[in-house]
Amino acid sequence: MNLNQVTIPAIDMASSTRFYRGMGFLQIVDTEHYARFECPEGDATFSLSLAEHKQENPTVIYFECVNLDERVEQLVKAGFTFTQPPTDQRYLWREAILNDPADNKIKLFWAGDNRKNPPWRVERKGV
Repeated sequence: MNLNQVTIPAIDMASSTRFYRGMGFLQIVDTEHYARFECPEGDATFSLSLAEHKQENPTVIYFECVNLDERVEQLVKAGFTFTQPPTDQRYLWREAILNDPADNKIKLFWAGDNRKNPPWRVERKGV
């Protein structure tokens, strides 16, 4: 199996689509109630679905950035506000945090080989 996409809520579709296009994502579907984006690298997509009201969403969306610090600096200069600057984490990832217009938590990160092969990796298959 391969993950196709993740869909998150949007309260104001116009401001949310502007936000993600401003981050560098390519919008490939545009309707009043649904938008879909391609990531600038790789084959992943994600989408927005119009919600009637703000929802508590505990989901965190992670976007991998090889040049994390440079990318965050570019986004800050473009007017994006981060709640956490690029910070080294105890689990060997470097992360920066911001929220989209619907208050969904977005993490830009770089983990290198630790993304799939941390020192504590286990391999379990089947039941």
